Amino acid sequence: MGRFTEIITSMLLFLFLFLQETSIQGLEESAARTLDQESGEVHEVHCSRERSRAAWNIIEEYLMPFVERERYQFSSKCRLHPDNDLFRDQEQHKIHVDVNEWRCGYCKKKFRAEKYLDQHFDNRHHNLLNVSHSKCLADLCGAMHCDFVMKSKSSKSKCNPAAVAKNRHLCESLANSCFPINLGPSASRLHELFLRQFCDAHTCSGKRKLFPKGGKKNSSIFYLAISILSLMLLPLFYLIVYLYQREIRRGTQELRRIPQAARKTKPS
Repeated sequence: MGRFTEIITSMLLFLFLFLQETSIQGLEESAARTLDQESGEVHEVHCSRERSRAAWNIIEEYLMPFVERERYQFSSKCRLHPDNDLFRDQEQHKIHVDVNEWRCGYCKKKFRAEKYLDQHFDNRHHNLLNVSHSKCLADLCGAMHCDFVMKSKSSKSKCNPAAVAKNRHLCESLANSCFPINLGPSASRLHELFLRQFCDAHTCSGKRKLFPKGGKKNSSIFYLAISILSLMLLPLFYLIVYLYQREIRRGTQELRRIPQAARKTKPS
């Protein structure tokens, strides 16, 4: 009986130690998984979404109309290429439903402002960002005049010659890499336009004029004015056509009356 009790006690002790070890191992694995998840959630992206968006808006408004007119294709090496914008895919998955309604194109969740959708992208869809390559469009903001478009700098602020020279050099390097003049007439024309449109304003002497060649908004205003003028002239055109046709009908009726009157006055 004593021997049997010792065996039972040993088995229970062994089972207890086994369960304890398994429990500890499970806790360690769970802690490791939690740590991995937490470390995975730490997703620092050293690139400003807001400034990248400002740079892209400038490109789209003040450069792309001319690029499309020339039917020019950016090289993937050009830093202005859409693929070199870290946030481009996420920006394209923004759905602006209404004034106070934005929707995520990935999961269809709704938000009342764009900034909350940006936070949602950062928290829930950060894994869709390709951070393996340095592709921050915000790095080009100095060359593309983002600060003035975002009104983050006063126009009366003192000019810094060193910063201006750095931004001008970056601007000219973009012109050279994106529009090499040896690629043909289109590239040469766009190279010259880029220098005038963006680079000439990087100076401390004289009054700077940003985007002197205009952009998409100017074209839109022009077409809007033409449309309004056309709508105003259209009723006048129809009125002239109506009066002209009425005069023709009246003249035809007069011609018909003349033979009838002649037949009535003819002597028998």
